[in-house]
Amino acid sequence: MKKTSLALLVATLLPVFAQAHQAGDFIVRAGTATVRPNAGGDTVLNVSSFNVDNDTQLGLTFSYMVTDNIGVELLAATPFTHNVGLQTIGNIAQVSHLPPSLMAQYYFRDAKDKLRSYLSVGINCTMFFDEKFNDRGKNLGLGLSYLSVKNSLGVAAQAGLDNNWLINASIWWMNIDTDVRFNSSLGPQSISTRLDPFTFMLGVGYGF
Repeated sequence: MKKTSLALLVATLLPVFAQAHQAGDFIVRAGTATVRPNAGGDTVLNVSSFNVDNDTQLGLTFSYMVTDNIGVELLAATPFTHNVGLQTIGNIAQVSHLPPSLMAQYYFRDAKDKLRSYLSVGINCTMFFDEKFNDRGKNLGLGLSYLSVKNSLGVAAQAGLDNNWLINASIWWMNIDTDVRFNSSLGPQSISTRLDPFTFMLGVGYGF
């Protein structure tokens, strides 16, 4: 009797969990988000352009389904922190940022399908903070100080895949162009820098 009741309960609940991506649904996803910058730009101190390493943090997305196929999504995350370096010298600085993005999404296939892929386009606003030279940067003998990185506003694009249990995998591309400013023994510097990272997210979600 207990087994029969449990089976009926599971059979009742399964459609509830499976019916995501319908008009009026809110979807919350959480998982690991890895930012991999594709750094480039002006040469710094006659050495090279900046190199920027990867970082992984908690990624969060909040979606609202306007129709069964069209959604709006906000990307958020805990702060990312990256080491910044120069070729042959190594890491000389560290910078943190938050990259909130607002996306318009199109979901393919029918709302009840077990797998649904989607494409998104929108706007990314990257806010930099806690910029600082590390001990190596300070001890190069180049008088490096007062590091700052200008906030960026640019285009973002995304491709993703959900299954009916809202296990999600997605990849983001963000257009991030910024100016890196600092003082040196050569005088004030302003370095035009391109980051344009890919962000890979793997997570789970809940729709209601």
